[in-house]
Amino acid sequence: MFMNLKRVLIGRPLKSTESGEQKLNKIKALAILSSDALSSVAYGPEQILLVLVTISAAAFWYSVPIGIGVLVLLAALVLSYRQIIFAYPHGGGAYVVSKENLGKYPGLVAGGSLLVDYILTVAVSVSAGTDAITSAFPSLHAHTVGIAVVFVCLITLLNLRGVTESASVLAYPVYLFVLALFILIGAGLYRIAIGDVAPELHTPVGTPIAGVSLFLLLRAFASGSSALTGVEAISNAIPNFKAPAPHNAAKTLAAMGLLLALLFSGIVFLAYYYGISPRAEVTVVSQIAEQTFGRGFLYFFIQGTTALILILAANTGYSAFPLLAVNLAKDKFIPRMFTLRGDRLGYSNGILMLGLLSIVLIVAFHGQTEHLIPLYAVGVFIPFTLSQTGMILKWIRQKPPGWMPKLLINAAGALISLTVSMMFFLTKFEQVWPVLIFLPLIIYAFLRINKHYLDVGEQLRLSTCEPVMPIEGNVVILPVSGITHVVEHSILYAQSLAADQIIAVHIPFEREEEAIFEEKWSKWMPDIRLVSLHSPYRSILHPLMKFIDTIERKARENHYQVTVIIPQFIPKKGWHNILHNQTSFTIRTALLYRKDVIVTTVPYHLKK
Repeated sequence: MFMNLKRVLIGRPLKSTESGEQKLNKIKALAILSSDALSSVAYGPEQILLVLVTISAAAFWYSVPIGIGVLVLLAALVLSYRQIIFAYPHGGGAYVVSKENLGKYPGLVAGGSLLVDYILTVAVSVSAGTDAITSAFPSLHAHTVGIAVVFVCLITLLNLRGVTESASVLAYPVYLFVLALFILIGAGLYRIAIGDVAPELHTPVGTPIAGVSLFLLLRAFASGSSALTGVEAISNAIPNFKAPAPHNAAKTLAAMGLLLALLFSGIVFLAYYYGISPRAEVTVVSQIAEQTFGRGFLYFFIQGTTALILILAANTGYSAFPLLAVNLAKDKFIPRMFTLRGDRLGYSNGILMLGLLSIVLIVAFHGQTEHLIPLYAVGVFIPFTLSQTGMILKWIRQKPPGWMPKLLINAAGALISLTVSMMFFLTKFEQVWPVLIFLPLIIYAFLRINKHYLDVGEQLRLSTCEPVMPIEGNVVILPVSGITHVVEHSILYAQSLAADQIIAVHIPFEREEEAIFEEKWSKWMPDIRLVSLHSPYRSILHPLMKFIDTIERKARENHYQVTVIIPQFIPKKGWHNILHNQTSFTIRTALLYRKDVIVTTVPYHLKK
């Protein structure tokens, strides 16, 4: 039943040879990898206004020069990541760049930051999309968390079906969103051009405002830079592109940068000219759309597409998180299970883990986007800074032809990214301080996992592991609870091993039961030695383990191997298992941690 449900939800398994069909062309890649960056237009400009409103609405004109500063940072990042795409065509982004140029620990900082950032990408995107829905339908505010969790589950399921299938679904809402915002910006600019918007709604650019400081402007700039999260996703996901992957990735990055610049600048300008003030239950885009079109079809079209892309922008995380996890797993810093492909050739374990952790964050923060965005943004600007710094060192060391302009581009990106990161810590410390706790914990976990893998490799390597002791004989221990076909089947198997000795072990709780069983056994199987271990405290495990330890010590002295054969009957239907004691499972679990004892289960399948 489970397998049938899995086939319905996820689809038929794909052969490994079909992996080429799962590569993305530029149109689909733009949709699936740029949705996070493009969707941030819906909340990035609002973050600028949330800082400026602490002075007064008259300070909103500062959003225009701050927006220009954000565009300069966008240009630096796009040019920088274009260089990373060609320098590291196998993907990995900031983690690979930092590890190779700055060392292991900066690489782990970048990798850990990005892992958390992609989890936050999903949580922030879905929360922001839910906000857009509840802005249009205020009666749904009480169900924000539940709606967000449902959307995460749906996106996770969509990604489990494969990269191309999720991209095919995502392409429509992404391009509809771009169309909707261009319609909104175009209509807004037209209304302004024909004088349909009163100039009194906004303060003229350049008006002196009391209380404005450089510190506050930098804080607003850092907040607005949250619109640039997701820019690095394309450099992480180069393996998902069709050949020639680096060239297609670079063109997709350029297209994403251009679209983001146009949409961001348009929303910032309209919000300023309309005199939009941020409100708790209505987004800035919703207010612009309502003032431009009223609450008609176009308003709901814009709100609907905004909600869709904000929710589906989470897919950027689903595209980049599994690939980053693969790189970390190959370097033995996270569990190897993240390198395994699922039925649909996606890295299913990474997809499922991302969905689960995102739901935890949404529930923990009650779906409040404004609480997640600063943590989200600082998590991405740390890798921005490290990757740009790593590229600077790369150009200085290698000095390839034309390296000086590349160096200047990366230097500019590193300087601005560092400034933004510092501003987040200085101005929003009460919201971003968790970074200082969870990031060291993540790196510590990376190092512990890495140590475990290195220790395992050292112990398993033939050249370094301890010498194998010769085996000169075999002693079989067979726990029995009665005289049944299951026990008979297990004895026949034990005899086929040509063991030097077979010992059946019975553990009665009552003396009368012990005598009766010994009499029956001597008549049924007189050639097999029976040992009775009376257990007055009704424990099976304790006396059995003590007996096995005694036999194992004696066997070790004579270079004998101890094998414990566990008889187990398998019910025809799975639910029948709950009707039986799981003694065999308990014994097997305990024995797995006993050194030099081999455990064998002999199943006997019931027919009805």
